[in-house]
Amino acid sequence: MNDTARTEAAPGDGVSLAAALARGPLVLDGGLSNQLQAAGYDLSDDLWSARLLAEHPQALRDAHRAYYEAGADVVITASYQATFEGFARHGVDAVSTAELLRLSVRLAREAAALASADRPLWVAASAGPYGAMLADGSEYRGDYGLGVADLERFHRPRLEVLSDAAPDVLALETVPDTVEARALLRAVRGLGVPAWLSYSVSGDRTRAGQPLAEAFALAADADEVIAVGVNCCDPRDADTAVPLAARVTGKPVVVYPNSGETWNPATRAWQDPPRFTATQVRAWYEAGARLIGGCCRVGPGEIAEVARQLGPVRGARRGEGAGG
Repeated sequence: MNDTARTEAAPGDGVSLAAALARGPLVLDGGLSNQLQAAGYDLSDDLWSARLLAEHPQALRDAHRAYYEAGADVVITASYQATFEGFARHGVDAVSTAELLRLSVRLAREAAALASADRPLWVAASAGPYGAMLADGSEYRGDYGLGVADLERFHRPRLEVLSDAAPDVLALETVPDTVEARALLRAVRGLGVPAWLSYSVSGDRTRAGQPLAEAFALAADADEVIAVGVNCCDPRDADTAVPLAARVTGKPVVVYPNSGETWNPATRAWQDPPRFTATQVRAWYEAGARLIGGCCRVGPGEIAEVARQLGPVRGARRGEGAGG
């Protein structure tokens, strides 16, 4: 780990994310892709928002800043689909890819410095699943035919680079099955950066069909994991998952569902009406959620309302000395 980078980053005004979670809830950002598309950027290729790391980094900084100013305490970097393998398909070498991964964290830090906010702000470095690199929708199916060791070898190099960039936490997100979860839990060992583990689910099961209680239990004794939960799922699935994650793991719960619309990988478009409402977040908080936000198709307006809904308990947290 680069100690100089970590000192210069001044994460969360010196308050660790784990310490802040012990005091009360934090607000996550919403979907990065929808914010970028609203600004007029084309994300239709297989690198998705990660392409803008090379082409339009200021767009990512602006999007992160919009979420901080809407009320998010934590933003998630544009590295979800940024992998050595994915960039290599586009002719980007390993050295340049590593720099783009580091840039993803730096842009979020810069956005925090620019944001008009009187509270600590944190950065989560996104590590999407193997299926995100494939860019064929398989992160919503899992079960790629690869074993734990294969998936660990895929994830570890990227996680090492992201960790060296000194984020506050690694967001192991949209994980579709327990095989990949086991690989990710092995891959984060010894990196010196905490992580959260977040599954993509359907009902009370992972996308690959394993019982969600079994999936959550994998992280119960993982010291590196400071929060467990779900993301990029229907908001109604979060209602079931949040209390289950809290009960199984005893850890703070992270929850950031999508709008409730459905992604069609064939047409690369969203369909069905949105179902995300900020009023749901108080129930999630009462059930154990401590990192609460939105994923795809949830924008700054919805995150501002999430922040308002959590206002009383967030105020209590800051009153206990978490800063801001």
